[in-house]
Amino acid sequence: MEDRDNHAEAARSSRALTFWGVLALVMGNLIGSGIYLLPATLAPLGANATLGWVVTIAGAMTLSFVFARLAAAIPRAGGPYAYADAAFGPVIGFATAWSYWTLVWAGNGAVAVAVVSALSLAFPALAPHAAIAAVVLVWLAVLVNIRGVDLAVKLQMTTMVIKLVPLAAVVLLAAWLLLTRGAAVSHEVAVPLTVTGTAGAAALTFWGFLGVESATVPADRVADARRTVPRATLIGTAAVGAIYLIVSSAITALMPRATVAASPAPIAAFLGLGFGDGVAQLVALFAAISALGTLNGFVLLQGEVPRAMAQGGVFPRWFARETAQGTPARAHVVAGLLVTAVTLANFTRGMGDLFAFVASVSLAAGMLAYLASALAAVKLLRDDPAARVVGVIAAVFVGWLSYGLGAEANGWALVLLLAGVPVYLAVRRGGASAR
Repeated sequence: MEDRDNHAEAARSSRALTFWGVLALVMGNLIGSGIYLLPATLAPLGANATLGWVVTIAGAMTLSFVFARLAAAIPRAGGPYAYADAAFGPVIGFATAWSYWTLVWAGNGAVAVAVVSALSLAFPALAPHAAIAAVVLVWLAVLVNIRGVDLAVKLQMTTMVIKLVPLAAVVLLAAWLLLTRGAAVSHEVAVPLTVTGTAGAAALTFWGFLGVESATVPADRVADARRTVPRATLIGTAAVGAIYLIVSSAITALMPRATVAASPAPIAAFLGLGFGDGVAQLVALFAAISALGTLNGFVLLQGEVPRAMAQGGVFPRWFARETAQGTPARAHVVAGLLVTAVTLANFTRGMGDLFAFVASVSLAAGMLAYLASALAAVKLLRDDPAARVVGVIAAVFVGWLSYGLGAEANGWALVLLLAGVPVYLAVRRGGASAR
């Protein structure tokens, strides 16, 4: 018996995520399609865009602080679900987990479309088949994650290194241009700073920070989770925030707003200033790899969340079954089917519309998870005044973002949340306990 226990413990240790793997998960999930697409969207807002980034980075850091403190106090799998369940009980725990799970799998459709969008610059034949190509990528990521957490983390670390290359090139080129030109772009009419403009920019830029909680979800697979998860969460979020602000500010300062706004690939256009127009297709491939890394990381989460819910007794136990490799294959397959349904149901939309629709709905669907986590910190961390104060600030920030998303996105999010009611009632009646 002792030998068997030692063998099981060794198997768990061999699957444990180290600090670098967890940091790659956080940063890899944060750095995805957003930084490649947002400069063009934000360009008309002028200085409001830069201020929007600052506000969003500050808000994201409050959330990362909340998750770091909660992870240290409650190192359980499930992230937002675990904290809401501990603070408010199984009903709110289920609603939070369902909200977060919806954010993850629905958002994966948008990320997959972003991969195809980037690839279509190099391979235009993909454009008419964006939805189908996106579904194929989702299932490839599902297969990788079913194969094993180790393989998924290795892929995450590899794509993490690759995706930093063009962003580092932007920083170096910006420094060189500032040294040779001596100043940023001038003679443009300044866009006035307004509360509305800044709020609009902040709502858009928060897409780039979805995943700030990534390290908390597979906490039971992390070595020394009480220490590793908070460190990776705070360091990863701060590092990505700095990268976003520097890259976005460089493009805003050194290119005319109209040029950036009209560009389908603003980072490629910026790098073209120093390396020629031929760089566009190369950057498109980097953008695709960047988004692919994010897709891989979030597919890992879309399986881990229902596994944790099932183990916590608020989701059918069927989802808790793991393969010999220790992965929740059933949860991955169901989530993959849901992503497929949402993506193919909107196949008539163009890539831009498809991305915007799925992204806004998934973002709205996940706001409850962030709000519940912030309030959980206020309730649970009574001996940590700093965490409680930051939790209140984070809750206000999340409420502000929800308002900014608008009625349509929040309406769809409510429909998706209500769709979980029959599942919860089935579990409560005990009819879903069978394996």
